[in-house]
Amino acid sequence: MNRLDNPWRGTGLPDQVLHGAPAPSLDAGTVEGLLARCPAAAETPLVEVSGFVPRVWAKDERGRMGLGSFKALGAAYVIAHQAAATGTSDMARALAGRTYVTASAGNHGLSVAAGAQIFGARAVVYLSDTVPDVFAQKLRHKGAEVVRAGRDYEASMQAAADTAHEKGWTLLSDSSWPGYFDLPHRLMEGYLAMAAEATRQMPEPPTHILLQAGVGGLAGACAAWFRHVWGDAPQIIVVEPEAAPALLASIKAGHVVDTDGPVSNMGRLDCKTPSLIALKGLARDADAFVTIRDAQASAVLSQLAAQGLATTESGAAGLAALGEMDLRADARVLCIISEEAEA
Repeated sequence: MNRLDNPWRGTGLPDQVLHGAPAPSLDAGTVEGLLARCPAAAETPLVEVSGFVPRVWAKDERGRMGLGSFKALGAAYVIAHQAAATGTSDMARALAGRTYVTASAGNHGLSVAAGAQIFGARAVVYLSDTVPDVFAQKLRHKGAEVVRAGRDYEASMQAAADTAHEKGWTLLSDSSWPGYFDLPHRLMEGYLAMAAEATRQMPEPPTHILLQAGVGGLAGACAAWFRHVWGDAPQIIVVEPEAAPALLASIKAGHVVDTDGPVSNMGRLDCKTPSLIALKGLARDADAFVTIRDAQASAVLSQLAAQGLATTESGAAGLAALGEMDLRADARVLCIISEEAEA
């Protein structure tokens, strides 16, 4: 496991390298108010996980709104906001005629598809060649049109962006880059529901928090909220695949770095370029960044499955990193199981 202690902690990266990116939202109240109007919304459990030296709790996002991951709180939340803004009484047709297009490693696309289906819009989801077909099948089941494009997430994202520009569709990405901030900022805001629940559910504040990251949306949103509630005391550690250390490399360099590497079995975390909003927040809020190998991510899965917590390498990345750390027995650790096991 490679580790980088964050030299920007507390101050953040210089504004000139962030191209005007906003910091992650702290408006959990708006999120929870909108979710209260959704029949499918309910708190996910916080569970204690055995088999580690310190006490460990995991926020179990596998059942979130029937979509199998925390991503249910993201794109669907953005689409719900836009539907409500129309002021129509027929919410099932509020966004009729609108098309949302995105690229996804699986779960984000499901959130786009579900939100579009609920409010009468169309969803088109671009998948790279590395995304398992099981996700394509789930997306089609939710009414989305699936397009295969590119060898990796970044290539599929470019294809989606090009199509949005060509056809006038709404690009709804879970990442952010110069000039594209409003929708991903709102999307990350949706993840605050998960973080707010966790702070209420924890029996006492954690000493360590491990947050897995792809482009960094989950980690950036949660770290901002945890600092807001618990202050500087918890040590927040961001976990990435060794094959995709986009955040670690960017923090080390002091500016955005596009990384390169082989395909990782942590597919939903296998993103080579960070989100600028997430990078801004994590440069300020995270204490350290670590990378784990694919084999380390796989090694923890049977231990979790034996406790009824079956997930994927992406979903268990925080717990996998914990297994490589030498924490004291009196530590209190918070992790997130971010998605259900693949069928």
